[in-house]
Amino acid sequence: MKTNIYLTLFFLSMFFLSCKKTETFESVNPNASKEAKELLAYLYSIRGKKIISGQHNYPHELLRSTDSIQAMTGKLPALWGTDISSMSDKLVEEAIRQHKKGAIITLMYHQVKPFDHDSLGYAGSVKGMVTDEQWEQIITPGSEYYKMLLHKIDQRAEVLKKLRDANIPVLWRPYHEMNGMWFWYGNRPGKKGVQFLWKMMYDRYTNHHKLNNLIWVWNANGPRDRENDEAYAYHLFYPGNEYVDVLAADIYRNDYKQSHHDELVELGEGKLIALGEIGQVPSPEIIEQQPEWAWFMIWARFPWTHNDREDVQKLYNSERVLTLDEIQ
Repeated sequence: MKTNIYLTLFFLSMFFLSCKKTETFESVNPNASKEAKELLAYLYSIRGKKIISGQHNYPHELLRSTDSIQAMTGKLPALWGTDISSMSDKLVEEAIRQHKKGAIITLMYHQVKPFDHDSLGYAGSVKGMVTDEQWEQIITPGSEYYKMLLHKIDQRAEVLKKLRDANIPVLWRPYHEMNGMWFWYGNRPGKKGVQFLWKMMYDRYTNHHKLNNLIWVWNANGPRDRENDEAYAYHLFYPGNEYVDVLAADIYRNDYKQSHHDELVELGEGKLIALGEIGQVPSPEIIEQQPEWAWFMIWARFPWTHNDREDVQKLYNSERVLTLDEIQ
């Protein structure tokens, strides 16, 4: 009798573990497009079994880094990424072309400070903190800085609408590395910090602009304690599961701590996690030890500036890694 009870408990525990492993979450946008829902479902279907290969490209060289992966490995990354700061028509055209080839599209936005001109760019305005007084104005609806912020957000919405109208789902990751101390919106924890910006953009894009093709990727930096280069705990900056589809981490300097992976899994309570940006590629052993990553995306030019060709080839030859010809 005892044996039968133990066997029953064993099989029940295996059943519940299996259910937990295959658990999926609906899009946080109740009006998500069919294509966005299908992409999210696909990502859940491979969770824990495969990882999608990805490559970022600078907006002024939309294929250079992706082409470098093909030259190095003979394979194309399954995910194509870039930055919509420039709002160029060529960027939209390339995203559409990549989608038609079967690639997954991920876009980010290096947003300059609300009160600065876009021409100042990354070094001139994205980097560098704002004062507490400036921050208070930025998050105060109706203030001049808030209106400036909204204007920049609305401009990029017009770019994203072109992809929406082409039925292209987008892995959308704004305000990345917000737990660091290098971007103007960085190291602003709590509800009146970057969580406010995230929720405001989510509401604006979802309810006002009807950007139902977006999958919302909350993308922190892997926490670290380096003097003058700190990145703080994920949870301090997390807006909540009702606003996030995928939780991601940026990993540079080959800092693939198990905690970077495990803490995201815990914070998301079962939601997908991903490697939003990486510098040095992980070894096949690391992606075996950290199986929940849904994709990785190497930063532009980093395949050859920060990696050995052999390491890139090893990663792309891993049985866990999916390339363009292998997805869906």
